[in-house]
Amino acid sequence: MTSLTISLDSVVKLTDEQFYTLCQANRDLRFERSPNGELTILSPAGSETGNRNAGITAQLWVWNELSNQGLVFDSSTGFKLPNGADRSPDAAWVKLERWTALTPEQQQRFAPICPDFVVELMSPSDNLIALRLKLQEYIDNGIRLGWLINRDTQTVEIYRPAQPVELLNQPATLSGEDVLPGFSLKLEKIW
Repeated sequence: MTSLTISLDSVVKLTDEQFYTLCQANRDLRFERSPNGELTILSPAGSETGNRNAGITAQLWVWNELSNQGLVFDSSTGFKLPNGADRSPDAAWVKLERWTALTPEQQQRFAPICPDFVVELMSPSDNLIALRLKLQEYIDNGIRLGWLINRDTQTVEIYRPAQPVELLNQPATLSGEDVLPGFSLKLEKIW
């Protein structure tokens, strides 16, 4: 199954509360919302991709437990970006100081914050162009580091603010650089 995008703005403009309620009422589906109100119903990840996503999140979580510098989020987490979009990266990390600056109410819902770091793992149902646009949207909204991992080609596109996208072919590891100091993602089991 591929993702399905529908435009509701000509019929109804969902408030943040209505969008949140829609997501909660349909927990078996994953929704994202573009800045102009288009809803995308995301295809569930297949078992193999889900396992690889879990591996990425687990490595990030273990590093964060030791460094205690922020919070790690999985693919079921929604973030309200500054441009108005609601997005759910496959894995995300937010620096602790930025997270604690949010109110408890903001932390409970789709937090109004762009993560500092995101990972998108391309699944067979994903569109590469759409994922590249999504990573660029994260850059435009304030991420400091983003990875687009393509298992089919064993390549990684690295996104950083004010820099061209860097393409790595078959890397064994990825560095968290100065955003995630000391973090290194091992890709052997991700490929």
